[in-house]
Amino acid sequence: MEFAFILDPLASLKAYKDTSVAMMRALATRGHALFTLEQRDLFWDGRGTRATVRPLTVSDDEHHWFETGAAVVRPLETFSAVLMRKDPPFDMEYVYSTYLLETAEARGARVFNRPRALRDYNEKMAIASFPEFIVPTLVTRDAELLREFIDEHRDVILKPLDGMGGASVFRVREDDPNRNVIVETVGLHGTRTVMAQRFIPEIVDGDKRILLIAGEPVPHALARIPKPGETRGNLAAGGRGVARPLSSRDRQIAQVVGARLWAEGMLVVGLDVIGDYLTEVNVTSPTGFVEITQQTGFDVAGRFADALAEASE
Repeated sequence: MEFAFILDPLASLKAYKDTSVAMMRALATRGHALFTLEQRDLFWDGRGTRATVRPLTVSDDEHHWFETGAAVVRPLETFSAVLMRKDPPFDMEYVYSTYLLETAEARGARVFNRPRALRDYNEKMAIASFPEFIVPTLVTRDAELLREFIDEHRDVILKPLDGMGGASVFRVREDDPNRNVIVETVGLHGTRTVMAQRFIPEIVDGDKRILLIAGEPVPHALARIPKPGETRGNLAAGGRGVARPLSSRDRQIAQVVGARLWAEGMLVVGLDVIGDYLTEVNVTSPTGFVEITQQTGFDVAGRFADALAEASE
């Protein structure tokens, strides 16, 4: 089979820990052919969506892990599947790429994760589809509503809907003398939509990343444990990743959410769970494959490669 990956520039990927690299290595090990492109290589010209792609060879050498061949132009439907693995930000250029990918789908291309699903599931707002698994939550631009929410729940997390990696995430207590300034800062004085959630004390035990592949959970989660003095477990914010078996509650959340998202064409999803509560649904380019495999021996990338081949037949 032939698979095309839409990625950030290859030289920018940290091969020793990058999930997309692990995916491609697993596919290559199984004898599949790889091609690479960036968002800018996609185009539509009335005859369908095509792309300038380059054949890709990958190795286990962490310093010189890839080689590319000569560029060729191909219609996307000529590949067994196209993998959208461009990292956030989810900006308008990302949205335009999903439009191009959707026109390719109309001509028979298989695209994972499905372009429409990528647009429909904002990674923070997506939890609204699963209210039975979340803590009290408010989404608004209204500063007064946010202040009332803080008064009611006393200890609250505020974050913008377009944030990533723990950026602009604030913990605010009822008696915080800076609460009004924080509300103004996160909401850009009422011009940006903010999510407020009741603080979950179990964050001290880690913000668990549960990986779903074709709707089924990987048996271990990666608990991102905040560094001392932090409330954010994100690895980008200095959190430490520890692989742990899924709890019964983790499995309950994963089974319900996974079945629905796989039905909508999401091959790889990362659920964020703190304690017993779902906090985010990551659909753009979830990570954690390498850390879980290294710590548990479970071949996450191998499971992905097998699931992708089956879905692409």
